[in-house]
Amino acid sequence: MSKPYTPVKLPKNYKPRPREKYMNAKQLEYFRLKLVAWRQSLVEESQQTIENMRGQQPEGGDDAERASRETEISFELRTRDRYRKLLKKIDEALARIEEGEYGYCEETGEPIGIGRLEARPIATLSVEAQERREKLERQYGD
Repeated sequence: MSKPYTPVKLPKNYKPRPREKYMNAKQLEYFRLKLVAWRQSLVEESQQTIENMRGQQPEGGDDAERASRETEISFELRTRDRYRKLLKKIDEALARIEEGEYGYCEETGEPIGIGRLEARPIATLSVEAQERREKLERQYGD
């Protein structure tokens, strides 16, 4: 595993490269900034959702209008719940950066890989470990 996180200034347009030492200070800062930006975006969207729900018309109208509003509210609430769960995972990933554990599989301790982290910065398992887990879930159900 790497050392605990120490902030560094990234060069402009920095992208992690495979030839660099895995989870060096630049890579950790890159993913930290990516996670912080993602988190901020989700928080802003959640706040917008709350404002939209507050601004909705009070009960009234015909049955079709009420049903439509209820469907919209249900969709918004499901979206907020997904965001809440995602925010928790982002916070956990940020904590792993602080602890020096980010980027390593929680089952095997092996590197997760830059490509996988680019696609899913909250990943906690390597592709192989994730595939094993999904195979077991299919076999035994969750």
